Amino acid sequence: MDMPTAKMTREKVWAMPLDEIDVSDGYLFEDDTIGWYFERLRQEDPVHYCKSSRFGPFWSVTKWKDIMEVEVNHGVFSSENELGGVALPESRPDERFPSFIAMDPPRHDEQRRTVSPIVAPANLALMEGTIRSRACAILDSLPINEEFDWVKRVSIELTTQMLATLFDFPFEDRHLLTWWSEIATGHPKAKGAVTSYEQRAEELQKCLTYFTRLWNERVNAPPRSDLVSMLAHSPATRHMTPDEYLGNLVLLIVGGNDTTRNSISGGLLALNRHPAEYQKLRDNPALVASMVPEIIRWQTPLAHMRRTAVQDYVLGGKTIRKGDKVAMWYLSGNRDTDAIENADQFIIDRARPRQHLSFGFGIHRCVGNRLGEMQLRILWEEILKRFPVIEVVGEPRRTLSNFVHGIVSMKVRIPARIG
Repeated sequence: MDMPTAKMTREKVWAMPLDEIDVSDGYLFEDDTIGWYFERLRQEDPVHYCKSSRFGPFWSVTKWKDIMEVEVNHGVFSSENELGGVALPESRPDERFPSFIAMDPPRHDEQRRTVSPIVAPANLALMEGTIRSRACAILDSLPINEEFDWVKRVSIELTTQMLATLFDFPFEDRHLLTWWSEIATGHPKAKGAVTSYEQRAEELQKCLTYFTRLWNERVNAPPRSDLVSMLAHSPATRHMTPDEYLGNLVLLIVGGNDTTRNSISGGLLALNRHPAEYQKLRDNPALVASMVPEIIRWQTPLAHMRRTAVQDYVLGGKTIRKGDKVAMWYLSGNRDTDAIENADQFIIDRARPRQHLSFGFGIHRCVGNRLGEMQLRILWEEILKRFPVIEVVGEPRRTLSNFVHGIVSMKVRIPARIG
């Protein structure tokens, strides 16, 4: 990624030659100008070929109907790790570890079934009390009338505690889960956790070593209801290679951390930028139920998923050739006004709030979607009991990534408590 010389304006974006547009540039996400590029592509070139990027040539699919056509056609558009996996790579090929999200059926289905019981409705019901008590403790610890980082104090803390529970990970070491998530998705130029590709490789090996110890403890014990035990005892996963184990760990850590964490941050930012909706929520707290999926749509915590064509295919009038990389830009599809009424507006009482692409669709639909929604719902139910308003102070700092659409830090202030 080359740093732009100056922040683009909407007018400059619309004046660019179409063949110069490269929406894989992470800096466009970091400076929050990416929406203008997607807006133009949706209108003028919804299936767009980028000849040259740091990831090589690729297709961008930016409208809802075309994204859905790719998403459900896994016979033509493959997720296989050997073909490049599910992301325009932010890491080197030797760092792309196999996991069930980067597999096609039948192996995908077998490994997914291994972990899906942890988010079955009965198990979610058992988790609700734990999530609520943790959310209450986090919110009760927040300072009044002082600036603090919402991402660090709330978004990261709640999701990391939940991850530790899902893995039955030593609670005192739970900060390692956040660290490994940031290592796995970070970029050396982002001034974050990752300073070099070599450091990333070293830290991910530490992750594997730690979790291998947990595996060895649980594979020799009776099956339990945590993710490590499920992986260790299932016939579909118990004979995984170390790289495959690490790949599935990274998938579950990032899936459980980055997505919910960034929705928690993005939701508060959206309410601050749409004060009439925030007032609507305070006047009717029952709207939390429909606001949660709207937050997830609005934030779209994973900006894209990538596929590789295994045969020639015509999409939107364009011929995609066998071997071509195809990026489904969920962030763009969630702003497609042909599919979602008033898609550019944040509306907490939409009639069909779950009509969004943030969880993907078809066989790769996010396995933990209901758990993420539950964490957001409980958090906002408890926020509304405590604080009349939470004010975002200044602009948030965003991730330098075309994959994780996130917020690194966001300063806020709580003027007062209720009561």
